[in-house]
Amino acid sequence: MLRCLAIDDEPLALELLEDNISKVPFLELTATCSNPVEAMKVLQEKQIDLIFLDIQMPRLTGLQFLQSLVQKPMVIMITAYEKYALEGFNLDVVDYLVKPVSLDRFIKSCNKAWELHQLKEKAKSATAAQLDYIFVNADYSLIKIVLSDITWIEGLKDYLKINLHSTNKPFIVRMGMKNIEDMLPAAQFIRIHRSYIISKKYITAVRKNSIFLGQIELPISSNYRDAVSAITGFIG
Repeated sequence: MLRCLAIDDEPLALELLEDNISKVPFLELTATCSNPVEAMKVLQEKQIDLIFLDIQMPRLTGLQFLQSLVQKPMVIMITAYEKYALEGFNLDVVDYLVKPVSLDRFIKSCNKAWELHQLKEKAKSATAAQLDYIFVNADYSLIKIVLSDITWIEGLKDYLKINLHSTNKPFIVRMGMKNIEDMLPAAQFIRIHRSYIISKKYITAVRKNSIFLGQIELPISSNYRDAVSAITGFIG
């Protein structure tokens, strides 16, 4: 599934976009926003794979919003203005749709995003299959960390605390959660909360709102409960 965020300041346009998204089986609408400022908060709190983005909006345009993002999800621009197409593609958008958008054109654009997502996932899996370690910046050095030694990772604003099975001393790394999540193979790790990624290997128990790694209890947020259920079979 592609987790989607829809941004448009026109209520009717946003309603139509929601309806179109509901007709595409591999799309999951995570949130809708009427302006980019709201969208920034959503991106901080939730994992988003694809943004449907209008351009002409008050306070901050869609293009300005897109330029401000450090870690960009895939983006499909939907606007009434053709003149921004070149600028949009220069920002590596997946597609540029001009309103009114027919359902078949919308689905074609979504298929393009899905294919791109699949290619990225295959590339990530291939890379992960070849390496059983990562390098991170810690203590003014590049430190090699064996993936099988990572028990859990905690996000602390602009830093991460990487906890290892082999030592009680965690590594403190200046890196975002999305960055480290992209480096870790999905077959071995799972995100359970905006602030926590854990190794599946060290899971010992699951409760409705918590997951245990031995004596360590970590919270499961509602946004990631389905993912936890998928690997554990637990439905709380």
